[in-house]
Amino acid sequence: MKLCRSIGDWRTLQGPLSGGTLGFVPTMGALHAGHLSLVRRSRQENAATVVSIFVNPTQFDRADDLDRYPRQAEKDLALLRQADVDAVFLPAGEEIYPDAYLYRVSESDLSLKLCGAHRPGHFDGMLTVVMKLLNIVRPGRAYFGEKDYQQLLLVRGMARAFFIDTEIVGCPIVREPDGLALSSRNQNLDPAQRRLAPSLHHVLQESMDADAARVRLQQLGFDVDYVEDFNGRRLAAARLGATRLIDNVVIQEPSS
Repeated sequence: MKLCRSIGDWRTLQGPLSGGTLGFVPTMGALHAGHLSLVRRSRQENAATVVSIFVNPTQFDRADDLDRYPRQAEKDLALLRQADVDAVFLPAGEEIYPDAYLYRVSESDLSLKLCGAHRPGHFDGMLTVVMKLLNIVRPGRAYFGEKDYQQLLLVRGMARAFFIDTEIVGCPIVREPDGLALSSRNQNLDPAQRRLAPSLHHVLQESMDADAARVRLQQLGFDVDYVEDFNGRRLAAARLGATRLIDNVVIQEPSS
């Protein structure tokens, strides 16, 4: 496994890896089984796989959330070696943002709804860094989890709008045995919060409609940002203490 700590390092390695389709998994580190499922999918479908680890500051709407985001670089690299990843891209912030974020990607519809209504600027930062990473890595396919369903739709829309020649592949949510969607932020839950957290998934599945789900989550002690039915799914974001959880379940097959 090759480590690329700069764009120059990646450019040097990119040539030898260009003999077949390149798969790409962008992450912010603190890797878990959900990330590794994306890696496995990429390895099945491509000649080589590269993973990026970059905690992107521009997609955090709160400084304390950025500070609390878990960082475990050595553990992450060990997991990626075990997963037989070909390369890991670990850029510094000044390389990704040499312009200090003066230039950015902005979407003016979906990004303002759901999570976007509660996290101002989040999706600008996410789309900007994904655009930059796709332009640097230039993969044939890039893999994103369906837990961040709104993010997946926005990245697909951006790729279409800007004629990016990368297939954006969505992959199923990976869950703990009790139903909790895997997330790096789950590490920040205290024991009592961790016991309650799977209720988010169960309530979304079992409620008659979004309003009933919202009420039930509030009764259980969640601080609910939203529960909404959108595009054949029931999506929600809710907090337990300082930890924000998101999830979604399919409620009907989306229309073709």
